[in-house]
Amino acid sequence: MRNAPDEQSLIIALQSEGYIPIRVAPANARSFLGLKLRAQRSQLSVKDITLFTRELAVLLESGLPLDRSLTVLMNLTEDNEPLNNLIARVLGKVKNGASLTDALERRKAGNRPPSKIFTKFYLNMIRAGEAGGSLGEVLTRLSDYMESAQELKSTVSTALIYPAILLVMSVASLFVMLIFVVPQFTEMFESAGKALPISTQIVVGLADILRSYWWLLIGSLVAIYYYMTMQLTNPRTKKVWDGRWLNIPLFGNVILHKETASFSRTLGTLLSNGVSLLTALAIARETVDNLVLVDAIADVQEQVKEGKNMSAALLEKNVFPKMAMQMIKTGEETGRLEEMLLRVATIYDKQLKTSIQRLLAFLEPALILSLGLMIAGIIVSILLAILSVNDLAF
Repeated sequence: MRNAPDEQSLIIALQSEGYIPIRVAPANARSFLGLKLRAQRSQLSVKDITLFTRELAVLLESGLPLDRSLTVLMNLTEDNEPLNNLIARVLGKVKNGASLTDALERRKAGNRPPSKIFTKFYLNMIRAGEAGGSLGEVLTRLSDYMESAQELKSTVSTALIYPAILLVMSVASLFVMLIFVVPQFTEMFESAGKALPISTQIVVGLADILRSYWWLLIGSLVAIYYYMTMQLTNPRTKKVWDGRWLNIPLFGNVILHKETASFSRTLGTLLSNGVSLLTALAIARETVDNLVLVDAIADVQEQVKEGKNMSAALLEKNVFPKMAMQMIKTGEETGRLEEMLLRVATIYDKQLKTSIQRLLAFLEPALILSLGLMIAGIIVSILLAILSVNDLAF
């Protein structure tokens, strides 16, 4: 039995395997206590695409033709329905005479628009491989690139998990102290009839504000969230914020090193596969998130159109690290630009990990120290109030 999201996709998949479908009917969804259940995933992930790219590269480099390689992949991915459906649609188009690039670019499901899961970078790499007759080699490089990019993203995400947890726990601890612990002593202080120390009055006041106006605090956080969302959605204001991020000590280095590694790896990979410099710059620009750097690359692209060397234009912009720009300049002068760009990417991958370690080395003790000082301040203020009450009793 073959699964597919719609009748047309199923017919194409069966015809590609040499079958002649007579009747196509929807399968019943699984039910439990009268409820319809669908356990399978409906969307492709980056991991799925990387797997597809890697395994297709292995099959092509082993000597199998494209249509046969796709058929083998269909059999290997039967337990992954989204990926299996993708391969079935691509195989159907390839058997009808389309190139792999066109089959991926024009992929449709029913009447929906073409899928955007394949980026311009991905499609241009495959187009260059097909034009040069080295599709298997290009797919191998492409899968290497995707794995490196995913590893880079995972490095940043994983490194920020612990500080985020620490920050949440710190804020939660303060809230518990102010909302539940401090009020336990408030009645005792009020019944004592003596003026409390200023530090205790501040802590008690904060606790009263949190208990009475917690909704205002939540509303303020929601308002800040929506404000920042609008700011980062608007390209003009996002560029302002992106410039501010780059100027933050330590944090700015993490962003700059990440973007430098991503830009260099994309550009080097494209150039090494025969993509022209202007096209490669346009595609590499789309892999950069920081708009300050995006605009700088766009200006460099215009200057390259006018005949200026890329390295000179990048050095003039002075937004990327100087060492990376000098390496790119050396690569242009020696005719080894692609190799030097990939070396820059490797170097700044390592620099990124170092920058993250430095950031964490600062953040972790800073958060722990701040939490300790705030909790200690609350405890000391309560102890001072208790001592003043005891003095009154004696």
